[in-house]
Amino acid sequence: MKQDSLQTKFYQKELEVNALLEITQAVNNNLPEEDLYKIYEFTLRANLQMEKLCLFVMEEDWECKVQFGTTKDFTKIPLGEACLQVRKPTFIESVSLEQPCFDEFEIIIPVLHKDRLLAFVFIKSKGEGVNVDTTFIQALSNIMLVAIENKRLARKQLEQQAFQRDMEIAKNVQNYLFPKDLPATDKIHIEAYYQPCRTVGGDYYDYITLEHENQFVVCIADVSGKGIPAAILMSNFQAVLRTISRTAENPIDVVKELNYQLCVNANRENFITFFLAVYDYEKKNLRYINAGHNPPLLMNGQPKIERLTTGTTVLGAFEPLPFIDMGCVENLEHFSLFLFTDGVTETFNENEEEFGNERLESFLIENYDTPLEELHKKLLTELNTFNAGKTFSDDLTFLSCKVNNASV
Repeated sequence: MKQDSLQTKFYQKELEVNALLEITQAVNNNLPEEDLYKIYEFTLRANLQMEKLCLFVMEEDWECKVQFGTTKDFTKIPLGEACLQVRKPTFIESVSLEQPCFDEFEIIIPVLHKDRLLAFVFIKSKGEGVNVDTTFIQALSNIMLVAIENKRLARKQLEQQAFQRDMEIAKNVQNYLFPKDLPATDKIHIEAYYQPCRTVGGDYYDYITLEHENQFVVCIADVSGKGIPAAILMSNFQAVLRTISRTAENPIDVVKELNYQLCVNANRENFITFFLAVYDYEKKNLRYINAGHNPPLLMNGQPKIERLTTGTTVLGAFEPLPFIDMGCVENLEHFSLFLFTDGVTETFNENEEEFGNERLESFLIENYDTPLEELHKKLLTELNTFNAGKTFSDDLTFLSCKVNNASV
């Protein structure tokens, strides 16, 4: 009898070693998760004399990944909270499980990795007197599940790397939307700053010389939302603007067409705030339309601010626009214009106070004679000091335009 007992134990250990080899080889061969689960099921069913088995694995939630011999479909049965308290192999009858269907098993075996629960194995052996090596089942399950988790992490890392590459490409493409060269002459000087709160953003500014060459356009826009969807919508908006603005005599026609195209392309699910201004060197006037955007700040030869508010509502929400008016400022020879998005005024400090329009206007008045490049550096310093160096929660965009047309 002793000889038979030893032979049985030897045979059992041989089966366990073979099972470990099969699982290890499958892991080394980098088999898919589905194949690993199938090998795991076959190993326990064939080599370890299991009559019933159910494996619950933690992914987004607890999911039944393997089952055989069961009378119920455990893929549709929740694990329950009582199981989560089990930390060592335990007889089912001593655990108060919420689901009585688990009573068809004998033992619940938790599978842990560094004190973290990976899975639960529910088993029932084929007959009385069969000695179940729960330690081995834990070890076998641990090897497989850690391998699957590593595969999943590696896959997520590759996906993240691919996403980062796509974001970098999107960032480079978006940079092409902005004008490469802004004028810096005695007659006109333009400086602009753009900082997305993510890799890509939904702000846009532009400077366009019209065909008549005695006129130019400056504009700024902010699309609802952030990230790649906002950037894609803005790139489409920019393409339409560039196409129609060079030959359009009337800013109202430009804005109406932009609104129509936006309603068609965005299905009225996104909107854009927009400001467009056309300056005429000969007539010395500035025609503009403000489509729901932060009012740009005009200073006409002196440190006194005029807000440019005339226009219409946001673009992309209504077709046709419910109303539209064009503002016009006459007798502009030596003036400066400051355009910005709400990321500037909605910068918050540690007390949740926003930078606001009053601070911005006071800053521009105090720095009226400051060269534009230095002005932008000082404004960035002011904003960073105000929010104590925290990351900005919105895209940050502003443009300064200074014109000296007195000698024309």
